[in-house]
Amino acid sequence: MKENRYLLLTPGPLTTTAGVKEAMLRDWCTWDRDYNDVVEELRRGLVEMALRDRAECANYTSVLMQGSGTFAVESVIGSVIPRGGKLAVLSNGAYGRRIAEIAGILKIPAVELRFDECERPDAAMLAEMLADDPAVTHVAVVHCETTTGILNDIESVGRVAKSCGKKFIVDAMSSFGGISLYMDDLDIDFLISSANKCIEGVPGFAFVIAKRVELAECGGRARSLSLDLYSQWKTMEEHRGKWRFTSPTHVVVAFAEAMRELKEEGGVVARNMRYTANRDMLIRGMEELGFRALLPDELRSPVITSFLYPEGVGFDFTDFYESLKRDGYVIYPGKLSERDTFRIGNIGDIREEQITGLLAAVERYVKRLENEAPSLCA
Repeated sequence: MKENRYLLLTPGPLTTTAGVKEAMLRDWCTWDRDYNDVVEELRRGLVEMALRDRAECANYTSVLMQGSGTFAVESVIGSVIPRGGKLAVLSNGAYGRRIAEIAGILKIPAVELRFDECERPDAAMLAEMLADDPAVTHVAVVHCETTTGILNDIESVGRVAKSCGKKFIVDAMSSFGGISLYMDDLDIDFLISSANKCIEGVPGFAFVIAKRVELAECGGRARSLSLDLYSQWKTMEEHRGKWRFTSPTHVVVAFAEAMRELKEEGGVVARNMRYTANRDMLIRGMEELGFRALLPDELRSPVITSFLYPEGVGFDFTDFYESLKRDGYVIYPGKLSERDTFRIGNIGDIREEQITGLLAAVERYVKRLENEAPSLCA
């Protein structure tokens, strides 16, 4: 197997282990019992990971859905909200706004509460809105908004949503598996995540973990054939791991290996500690080189960190990106509408030595700029 030309310091796809890559070297038949047993084991494992109280497992279920995380988000929005229902979306970044956009395209009535990209959604404003608009039936929020790397307070949002009798949808795309999160504690009805995020699999499918009683009520609601969450679930339930349409077999078995490696590492708590250490080391090193993190410490997730462009030194992101790539590191451009930023992921098969190598590459770039312009630190 050829070596990767560079490390992905991104929020997914991300750098995977050799074991995850090697798992994809075998071919599987989608009808075969061995393969469907892998799917069923994954479904059970995801439910167990999502609950603090294992006695609650019988009350929850999971569904795997082909495609990227957005496919699964759309499957939930399009399959869960009934005709006559209405969605409230709290957004402080691109992915919250995308949920509202999905609702609009599917002609689902929706109201969007927008907040600044560096500000957490305010549960008190949600309470006011729900009091004024009793037609709302469902509330959706993103847990880790990777537009900035902010970690939203879903506990307070969920408390308001449930106290008002609403169904609670959480996009945990970039947090599940890397940040402790329990559906039974937070009374979440539908949680959405993806194979290629904190569990450290590869792209190709996403998944939904749901209260069994809530998903069972969704028959006939879907606005799409292929993204019918209820029908996908019923097929997996009745045929013990069978997908309705061709499944991404290699991606599924790679994810099974990623789940095994997560458990071997020590579970979500241990992985969170590694990601947090990556982030803290990265921020310290970048600040020493004259860069400044966008968010204050209390708002930062351990998943991805946004940095402001340095001022007055002729900084060019494309030049910076290509310089790091030549040294073997790929980062993300910014996704903000008002501030010039770039983003560096802290997740994946990344540890202290990779962060050290990245910082050395950034330092080489800074020294080149210092030869061409006033000091970055001036």
